[in-house]
Amino acid sequence: MTSASSARAFDVRHVQLARAAFAALAAIMITFSPDHSAQVGMAVFSGFAIATALVLLLSVWIVYPRGRRWPAAAVGGITLVAGMVGGLAPLRTVGGFFAVVIAWALLTGLVELIAGVRGLRGRARREIAPGVADARPVVDAGPRSDSRDAVVVGAAGLLLGLALAVVPAGYSLRYTIEEAGQTLTLTGITIGVGLFGAYAAIVAVYLGIAGFTPRKEDAPADAPAAASVPAEPKEPA
Repeated sequence: MTSASSARAFDVRHVQLARAAFAALAAIMITFSPDHSAQVGMAVFSGFAIATALVLLLSVWIVYPRGRRWPAAAVGGITLVAGMVGGLAPLRTVGGFFAVVIAWALLTGLVELIAGVRGLRGRARREIAPGVADARPVVDAGPRSDSRDAVVVGAAGLLLGLALAVVPAGYSLRYTIEEAGQTLTLTGITIGVGLFGAYAAIVAVYLGIAGFTPRKEDAPADAPAAASVPAEPKEPA
């Protein structure tokens, strides 16, 4: 019999590859742009966030089965709101960039981290007594690799939010490159946009590798418990 997951035209790896592609595009745009102003940073973030949100929200219906949809729905909803807010011209300022990206990174990072940790823990059947496993059914948490990927991406989002939170928005440092004969200014927004670009590059590489890595479905969590139940002795005829 064909399982529901194998019958789907799209699966988690397609979501990962799509997210990796949009993150890579954002990282490339920031890396090769000589302008790291708030306007450019917010424009790149807004496009990245809206595209990523659409992928996640579509995956709620076409990828994830019932019971595993809430992380994609929550992260997709938060990301869509952040992307739309970032597209507002009055908020394309230094303060607006830090406020929107920090809030988005902390919220989505926390959701993905919680979902990943719950997925990893949910695969282990707890014991109600020494040697006696809980017979209640375990909620399907998906493959263990998917939960691990969610933990990594969630942790990266939290680190981005914390790193941006410690960057002074009004920071400014003038320095001179004598060999080139140029005097440049390093500002807080330059550092902030650069941090977002680094985050996008890390997520792109990680999700790209995860999407192309062959994987196999984990065995059902209740299989060991079922196998450990001794068969009842047959009564003599």
